[in-house]
Amino acid sequence: MKLNKSFYLSDNVVEVAQALIGKQLCVSIDGIIKSGVIVETEAYSYKEKACHAYNYKNTKRTSTLFEKGGIAYVYLCYGIHSLFNIVTNEKGFPEGVLIRAVEPTGGIELKKKITSGPGKLTKALGITLKHDKVDLTGDQIWVEEIGHQTVIEASKRIGVDYAGEDAELLWRFTSKNNQWISK
Repeated sequence: MKLNKSFYLSDNVVEVAQALIGKQLCVSIDGIIKSGVIVETEAYSYKEKACHAYNYKNTKRTSTLFEKGGIAYVYLCYGIHSLFNIVTNEKGFPEGVLIRAVEPTGGIELKKKITSGPGKLTKALGITLKHDKVDLTGDQIWVEEIGHQTVIEASKRIGVDYAGEDAELLWRFTSKNNQWISK
């Protein structure tokens, strides 16, 4: 069952990041559906220094985060990788969840570690910058509840040392012992 808009409108991005573990991410491009169970996420909020929109920083790049939750925020990292995030909260409160890894379930070649990292998974699923602001309740990209049960672990986010004490927040969530988690 596809998640509805209310799921994304929570004012607690950390809870949403944790709740996304075990849900299935689906992408339909040219009639071909690719999917994977979400096994790794990271939460980001305007309230902490690791977020692109920290302290309400609204730029061309971050403007999507300021929209109403339930849309895709796709940005270019290091000028190379498109990274896929899910915007949460109400309009004007920039928060989102980076999807870091999925366990392939359909339409993805099962090569070792093909979706074990945020840049790898967007490439494998076909997500690009053109998917920025796509409605996640539509038919291009969506998340489904599939009843997948897992033990969830919390840890520090990856690559945010520049955020000082905010780098210590346990806002990364993973499906325990899953082989598709990024390293």
